[in-house]
Amino acid sequence: MALAPILNPISEMRPMIRKASLLAVSLAALFAAAPALAASGKLVLYTSQPNEDAQATVDAFEKANPDVDVEWVRDGTTKVMAKLQAEFAAGSPQPDLLLIADSVTMEGLKRDDRLMAYEDADTTGFEDGLHDKDKTYFSTKLITTGIVNNTRAGMTPTSWKDLTKEEAKGQVTMPSPLTSGAALVHLAAITQNPDLGWDYVEALAKNGATAAGGNGGILKAVAGGQSAYGVIVDYLPIREAAKGSPVNFVFPTEGVSAVTEPVAILKTSQNPEAAKAFVDFLLSEEGQKLAASQGYLPARDGVAGPAGFPGRDQIKLMSFDAEKALADEETNKKRFADIFGG
Repeated sequence: MALAPILNPISEMRPMIRKASLLAVSLAALFAAAPALAASGKLVLYTSQPNEDAQATVDAFEKANPDVDVEWVRDGTTKVMAKLQAEFAAGSPQPDLLLIADSVTMEGLKRDDRLMAYEDADTTGFEDGLHDKDKTYFSTKLITTGIVNNTRAGMTPTSWKDLTKEEAKGQVTMPSPLTSGAALVHLAAITQNPDLGWDYVEALAKNGATAAGGNGGILKAVAGGQSAYGVIVDYLPIREAAKGSPVNFVFPTEGVSAVTEPVAILKTSQNPEAAKAFVDFLLSEEGQKLAASQGYLPARDGVAGPAGFPGRDQIKLMSFDAEKALADEETNKKRFADIFGG
């Protein structure tokens, strides 16, 4: 009997506790179902995209996110990085995010602990290897490197090894990895491939291949007939072939290397939510269709590429370890220069 005064108040409280619990559950469900707050405010982007592409990308993003005002700075990746490193040194990095040429550069920033992981980024449709395993950077397109031949050449290559055949002797030109970022990525991919490797690079040199300058010069040399064959990024000869230039682009059977124009958010971002929205847009189907409309191969499966490109499922990418490429960069440059001169 003495326990009744104690137990009865607790029993009377149980309905109130039950109601409070139900209320908490209801509120949690309500907040979970509510849409995330829309991105807003100023967003600063540093990019190496061509001006026209950068403006189109920003315009499309702002249309989808009208409360965000994007300020962007455009230059080549090397100059963008020089500017950013100077800002790091001064303790005042300006950009919220980067959209630059290659994953090797991003690996350097990751190594230096400059990038913010975005673990919730939706990478549906993107092959493993097209984004950093720790989700600090994400590929947005595929600018592959393959073979271009003059349509009057005696051979239409199908394999990288065709460029070492007698028919191609003294007739192959390619951009130098000492001056071209895409060529440096290609060299790393080739030398990481056990079926090609440095033996292949040496075989090219022995067969009279030349290496100088960038991709634009390669297209000019092959289209003009000064060289029958070239190593080049895909979109240049594909676009020019559509205009009637006497060039043909080949995706070799062993696969192609690719510069993937990755996007990343800096740890020092002043507006990380808007930066995440920008990443989401680039990786979305809408963002990937925009890349295709600009003449680039989308990185996401299931999005049609531009005219003149084969289906995404018909293009084989060579395995590529960006972290290893970063570690080997100076060694690769020196060895290439020793083989080809420069």
